[in-house]
Amino acid sequence: MTQPSDHAPTQDQPLEERVENRSHRPSSDAFKAFMASNWAQTQDTEFQPDAAASYAAQRRVALSRRFPTDRLVIPAGAPKVRSNDTDYRFRPHSAFAHLTGLGVDHEPEAVLVMQPVAEGTGDHGSHHEATLFFRPLAGRDSEEFYSNTKTGEFWVGPLPTLKELQQRTQITTKDLSELEYAVTVDAGVVEVGGTRIRLVRETDPNMDALVDTSRINTGVDLEHSDALDAELAEFLSERRLIKDDYEIAELRNSVESTIRGFEDIVRAIPQATQHTRGERVIEGAFFARARLEGNDLGYDTIAAAGNNATVLHWIRNTGPVNDGELLLVDAGVEADSLYTADITRTLPVNGKFNPVQAKIYNAVLAAADAALAAAKPGVLFRDIHNTAMEVLAQHLDAWGILPVSIDEALSPEGQHHRRWMPHGTSHHLGLDVHDCAQARREMYLDAPLREGMVFTIEPGLYFKQEDLAVPEEYRGIGVRIEDDILVTADGAESLSAHLPRTVEDIEAWMHRLWQNES
Repeated sequence: MTQPSDHAPTQDQPLEERVENRSHRPSSDAFKAFMASNWAQTQDTEFQPDAAASYAAQRRVALSRRFPTDRLVIPAGAPKVRSNDTDYRFRPHSAFAHLTGLGVDHEPEAVLVMQPVAEGTGDHGSHHEATLFFRPLAGRDSEEFYSNTKTGEFWVGPLPTLKELQQRTQITTKDLSELEYAVTVDAGVVEVGGTRIRLVRETDPNMDALVDTSRINTGVDLEHSDALDAELAEFLSERRLIKDDYEIAELRNSVESTIRGFEDIVRAIPQATQHTRGERVIEGAFFARARLEGNDLGYDTIAAAGNNATVLHWIRNTGPVNDGELLLVDAGVEADSLYTADITRTLPVNGKFNPVQAKIYNAVLAAADAALAAAKPGVLFRDIHNTAMEVLAQHLDAWGILPVSIDEALSPEGQHHRRWMPHGTSHHLGLDVHDCAQARREMYLDAPLREGMVFTIEPGLYFKQEDLAVPEEYRGIGVRIEDDILVTADGAESLSAHLPRTVEDIEAWMHRLWQNES
C-alpha cells in the first residue's frame, strides 16, 4: 500500500527559476512598501570629463574616417559565468574601453553605437554621432533596487547614472532599452538604401543575435557581413599599435605598480619556502598588490620554481619553492584603465645565483640587452626576435650544446636552438597583455617599429629536467627576463629598467629587502 507523502506534490517549475529556490525573499505588499521608503536622496553631482575622454574622442574620429557610412556597434560585453549563478569580475572588451575611455567593472551589457551622418557633421567633425547605451541606476523606490542580484544597488553597489557617464565620457548616453531600435533602424542592403552594420563580434551573444537577425530579415548576406565585421576588428586592433600620451602614462603607472609587486614577491620568498605550495604564496603576494593598486591582474601570474620554470605557461602554481632553485615570476598589474604591464624576473630562492645559474642567466640577459639595443624606429619588429636568437644561439654553441653549426642552427631549415627558446621574443602590450592581436602580419611582425609602440622583450632558456640533450647540471633550470619597451623618436626606453635585472643587482636588491624586513 502506498504511504501518503509528507510533502505536497512538486509543481512544475521552469529550470531558469530554480536557481532562486534557496531564496527567502519576502514578497508581501507591506515589505515592498517599506523597502521603497525612507532612503536618503541621491546627491546631484557634477562630473568632470575623464582623463581619457579627449583621447577616446580622437580614436572615434579615426574610426569614423575609416568607415564613414557604416553603423558601428561596439559592445562592452556581457558578464561571464564562473559557476552556476556566479560570474567572473566583469571586464569590458578592449575595443569598447579604447573608444570610450571606460575601464573597471561598471558597464556590463553597455554598447557604443556610432551612427553615420552627413560628412563632417558628426561628433568632433567626424562622420558619426556616438551614443553610449547603458543600463541606468534603478531608483530606490523600484523593486530592482533590492530584488535584482545582478543590477540592484542593494546587491552590487551603486552604478553610474546616465548623466554621470555622459559628463565623464563626453558621449551622448541613453537607456539600454533604446538600444535595439538604434542598432536595427533602417538597417539593410546598402544598394537599396539600407544602412550597413559592422559589429565587434563574440563579445556579447545578445548583440550577435540581434545584428544577425536584422541581417537575415533585411536580406543581408551573412558571409559577406562576417568579412565586414572582421575588417572592423582588424582596424580597431591596428589602431592600438601606436600608443597616445594617455596610454603611455597608464602603462608607466602599471609598470610601477608591478615593480612594487615584485618587491612584495621577494619579501614573500622566505615564507614560500616553508609551504608545500610555496608558489601560491608568491602568486598571492603579487595578487594583493594588483588588487590594491589596480583593477586586477593583467593575466594569470606564472610563479614557477625549479623545473616548473621550464613550463612556459605554468599557472597552476602548486609547487614548492626550494632553497638553491631559481624562481621565475611572470606577472603584471592591470590598472583601472585596463592597461597592463608584463614583466618577468628570475630570482635565486636563497638570494644567490650558483655558477651554473648565473651562466645561463647572463646568456639570457645578453640576448635581452642586444634586442633592446637593436630597437629603434625603422627596424623591423621581427628583427628584435632575430637579434635575441642569434645571441642565444652563440651561447648554446659555445657551451657545446648545439648539435649542428651555429650557421645551420640559425638558418630557416635548422632552428635547433629553438628547442630551448620556443616562444617569440616580443609582443605588443596595452589594453591586452598580447595587444593588437587581430592586426595583419604586415602591420605587426613584418612592420617597422614606430615611435609610440610599446612591446615586450622577453628571451629565455628552458632546460627541462628530462632533457637528455643538455648537460645534467643545466637540467631543471628555466630563465626568462622580460621588460616593457617604449619606442622613442630615436631609440627605445625600457619602462621597467629600474627593476633589478643583472645577477649582481638582483642579489643586492634581494638582500636589501630581506634586511629591511628583519
